[in-house]
Amino acid sequence: MSTFRAIVFASVISGFIVGLIVTVVQQFGTVPLILKAEVFEKAAEAHQHDAPATAQPAAAGHDHAAHDHGDHDHDHGAGDHDHGAGGHDHGAGAWEPRDGFERNAYTAAANILTAIGFALLLAGFFAVRSGATGASVSWHEGLLWGLAGFAVFTLAPGLGLPPELPGVPAAPLLSRQIWWLAAVLATAGGLAMIVFRRSVPAAIAGVILLTLPHLIGAPELANIETNVPSSLTHQFVTAVTVTSLVFWTLLGGLTSAVFARLDQRA
Repeated sequence: MSTFRAIVFASVISGFIVGLIVTVVQQFGTVPLILKAEVFEKAAEAHQHDAPATAQPAAAGHDHAAHDHGDHDHDHGAGDHDHGAGGHDHGAGAWEPRDGFERNAYTAAANILTAIGFALLLAGFFAVRSGATGASVSWHEGLLWGLAGFAVFTLAPGLGLPPELPGVPAAPLLSRQIWWLAAVLATAGGLAMIVFRRSVPAAIAGVILLTLPHLIGAPELANIETNVPSSLTHQFVTAVTVTSLVFWTLLGGLTSAVFARLDQRA
């Protein structure tokens, strides 16, 4: 029971601190890029919605123009379908938090809950590790576990499915989720085979697991049409990767340090 209490308290304390720090980092990194992308997305939506209205007067004056207007409506519908496949649907009925304090508060809450969840996972590993070795987990080892979490949950899946800005179409959500989960499990299994088994066959099997999802390939669209600049997308991928690296290194080191302190007292 004392170990379980140490796991919970260490996860809550470290998750709360790391979640707040990452929220501040996001305000200077990813949030400005998302807001810029939303401007392009809303401009594209406004253009698509205004296009049939501008073509309607011409349709009333000439039969051939009416035929062209019908073709335009078909293209407009296809554009809406592609936009929905990208997973960034901002319809009139969709609720969104207001910009400013409300949006930042929801972001901070999501970051804190996510950090606590992953901290529980790390603290559970630390408890098993310290119970097997009889020694407390140092913050150096916790830092390595954090880097492993970064590789499993960010680096490996990001090679096939990089982070997406609003307004950028993507493959169907279900297929992307399946591939992402497969990449996470394969990466975790491959690293475990290499680190813990420490044998040549295990290392070979680990390398195969690490590369298998990328050999299969992530789901992607054949043609991507977006008015979001590619430079903005590249900046966003870099910002998300750096933010995730900060998240995992802080979470690994802080969770291990707090857990070791609480476990020693227990």
